[in-house]
Amino acid sequence: MSVDKAAVAKIASLARIKMNEDELERMAPELSKILGWVEMLGEVDCSGVEPMTAVIPNTLRLRDDVIDADPLTAGGKRDAVLANAPAAEHGFFGVPKVIE
Repeated sequence: MSVDKAAVAKIASLARIKMNEDELERMAPELSKILGWVEMLGEVDCSGVEPMTAVIPNTLRLRDDVIDADPLTAGGKRDAVLANAPAAEHGFFGVPKVIE
């Protein structure tokens, strides 16, 4: 695929990049080469390759969902926490409305 100076100017405008005439002239063949490489990748047969999200296999390390028995980190302190709130509504922090 061939990219001309007008296409480079349009791309630069969309990306909000200011380019002078010399830069536009230099970028046109470079973008053409990049698009040529991308077209070559389309010719590669990858029908037997499964989609992947990472190069190495990765699994999430999950912890058991248990109630903490430590009184310092356990729940049940809603009233104590909400005592510091500037506004509490229905057991939650009250926040001012920002969208009318």
